[in-house]
Amino acid sequence: MKFSDTSDDAVIDVVEQFDYSTQNEAYNETFITWRRKIDNPYAFNFIRNRKESIFVEGKGFENKSFPVAEQESIGKIMNTAGIAMFLWIVIDNLLSRVAVAVFDFIGFDIHTSFVSTAISGGSTEIVTALVLVSLFKLLVPAFYLRLKLKMPKRTEFMTTLNHASEMFGAIFMGLAVSAITSLPNIYTNRTRDIFNYFRDINADASVWDQEQFVIYTIFDIIIVSILSELFFRGAIFVALRQFGDIFAIIVTSVMSGLLVQDFREMPAALLISAVASVGMLRSGSIFTAIFVQAIFKMYRLALVLIEADTTDSLHLMRNGFILIVFMIGAAGAVLLYLARRSSDVHRIAVFSSELSLKDRLITAFRTFPVSADICFCILAAAIKIIF
Repeated sequence: MKFSDTSDDAVIDVVEQFDYSTQNEAYNETFITWRRKIDNPYAFNFIRNRKESIFVEGKGFENKSFPVAEQESIGKIMNTAGIAMFLWIVIDNLLSRVAVAVFDFIGFDIHTSFVSTAISGGSTEIVTALVLVSLFKLLVPAFYLRLKLKMPKRTEFMTTLNHASEMFGAIFMGLAVSAITSLPNIYTNRTRDIFNYFRDINADASVWDQEQFVIYTIFDIIIVSILSELFFRGAIFVALRQFGDIFAIIVTSVMSGLLVQDFREMPAALLISAVASVGMLRSGSIFTAIFVQAIFKMYRLALVLIEADTTDSLHLMRNGFILIVFMIGAAGAVLLYLARRSSDVHRIAVFSSELSLKDRLITAFRTFPVSADICFCILAAAIKIIF
């Protein structure tokens, strides 16, 4: 979308001039309808004739600029996104611990500390607590976004697979990124802690004989992957697409990275989120993002299970597994890229305005309470390093 101040193109209509060539017609129609609603405070539907001024009572003739309108729209959306992030942070760091403390007081075998993420107690109680916390911290912010943004379901979730090859490309890229990001710390702290807890309950029994561990693993890989992608790649992603796909990818990926609240896991979360976003946009289906997230979790679980091996061949086995996964992912991504590089079709919506991408990102992350959320996430990550 290019704006030029000429007599032949004097009208700015951001809805009309958006790049709709990357997605299917049904999705585009509902997206346009949502953006055209006059009473929609989250729609960037700026329209103006460059040659005309608008009379505002008390101010006289005013010629509202396109950059100002864009910044205002970004601010409104990011304010809502910031509140959703704050709900996530509060549930994850405060309400969950309060709930555990209450159940501990009542007499349930579950314990935690307000300065630590560790939960101790009975296996059933721990799994129940982890499941409930994950559900609440995902569903409450998602419900809030849906209530505020009022996004039509057909627009909120991309469900039409336009290009199957792009789905496989994202999956292969997800494998490669999983292997690369696992090198600094091999596996995530939470997955390791859960595994070790169930393994220590009965050292003579296989962890897969622990019903609670199996339930948690299935829940984490399938349910959490689905819900997290519906949150990050749902209504908020679509609202941010109004300012370009690249902008939406960066903002939601940074949100995803920050909300893990762990410096050791942030790079992996950010990169996997970016792969999931690009894969969804290029394939046209949110299921691509879900598959990428689920494969990432399965890869990390596989590493943890390999770590359970106490033989001398542990490091060789683990390093060989990482190398194989990376080679499969990289080779698959490269081959698919070579197969489709002759195609002239672009699948990432291009957006250009009088504001640079940098200015848009600064506007987004300076918006309150997003700026406060960033500080909270960094503080929580620092506490995890200390304790």
